[in-house]
Amino acid sequence: MDLRESPAEKGFRATVREFVATHLPDDIRERVLNFRHVPREDYVRWQRILAEKGWGAPAWPVQFGGAAWDAAQRNIFDEECFTAGAPRQMPFGLSMVGPVIQKFGTDAQRERFLPRILSMEDWWCQGYSEPGAGSDLASLKTRAERVERDGQTFYVVNGQKIWTSFAQWANWIFCLVRTDGSGRPQEGISFLLIDMSTPGITVRPIRTLDGGHDVNEVFFDNVEVPVSNLVGEEHRGWSIAKYLLGHERTNIAGLGNCKRFMRRLKEIASTERKHGKPLIEDVRFRDRIAKVEIDLIAHEWSLLRVVSAETAGRPIGPEASVLKIRGSEIQQELTELIMECAGPYAVPFVSEALEADWRGETANGELLNALAAHYLDWRKISIYGGSTEVQKNIIAKQALGI
Repeated sequence: MDLRESPAEKGFRATVREFVATHLPDDIRERVLNFRHVPREDYVRWQRILAEKGWGAPAWPVQFGGAAWDAAQRNIFDEECFTAGAPRQMPFGLSMVGPVIQKFGTDAQRERFLPRILSMEDWWCQGYSEPGAGSDLASLKTRAERVERDGQTFYVVNGQKIWTSFAQWANWIFCLVRTDGSGRPQEGISFLLIDMSTPGITVRPIRTLDGGHDVNEVFFDNVEVPVSNLVGEEHRGWSIAKYLLGHERTNIAGLGNCKRFMRRLKEIASTERKHGKPLIEDVRFRDRIAKVEIDLIAHEWSLLRVVSAETAGRPIGPEASVLKIRGSEIQQELTELIMECAGPYAVPFVSEALEADWRGETANGELLNALAAHYLDWRKISIYGGSTEVQKNIIAKQALGI
């Protein structure tokens, strides 16, 4: 297995790097690299720049407007975008419901929804977790009852979803709902597409440790959904859910993010001083940086092995869970080290420092007051997308047969 980049892949990397350097707006880059809040319009603006280039959906087939890149190209693209300070492409449409609609949806659903995902006219959120059904997703209680009225058939949805990322910005949500409770829990679940403007939907914010509002509760009170918004067969949504989760966990490997954090860590450690000299010259702290960088290199090689296998057409098994665990751990360790570099300039953090136009106390010319919030925010990565404990159970079952 040769994991070195081919000449074609090196050329592709250069092309991506040049495009991002010249087309990523400077104001967006500044917000991302300095750990500020990225507003909704920045995500939309960057997505439309990529879509105009034909890069809006790297993994999608050309027939659906995608770039049809292989796994190696997608990995290079992600790494270059993250390293340069681009905001992530929102995965809920591109990497989650988009592939689901392509594989399980009707022609009408593909024609209606896929172009609007590419242009981000529709912002999607994910309605999976519930207060009593997170890691044990098959325990979900949100119900959808099929009803006929005035010659029309629709579902009436009642229940609650939780930890719904960016629901406050979304105009569509894809939901797992219970349509039959008579058999095994997995056999009575269906996959619905729901317009967030439908009467009966309430979004309530959940404030996180950093003071942010990325996650929400979503309540459904007699929400009427056309049956044409059912994806796949009724009661057979569990297989769709598993298909989608495989895409989500591979994406959370976060290699590009890790490299961006590593570069920022070295920049701050080279300017912050301890006993009159840069912190990076402190042998103990430098050892900690070296250790996490070694872990990052190992993580990259693990990801490249998965990329090589995917390119060769081999199925991905527990490796996706391994990548999710290690990517989460490395990103958390890097954010911890970055905050330690800032010392008193990071704690207590100033919530206003997260906003794009804030100018406040500096350390050696660096605006560091947002670092504690950044550290706190990244504690959640080992939970969302399937907690570390759940991922270890998946590895045990698939790799060890336990």
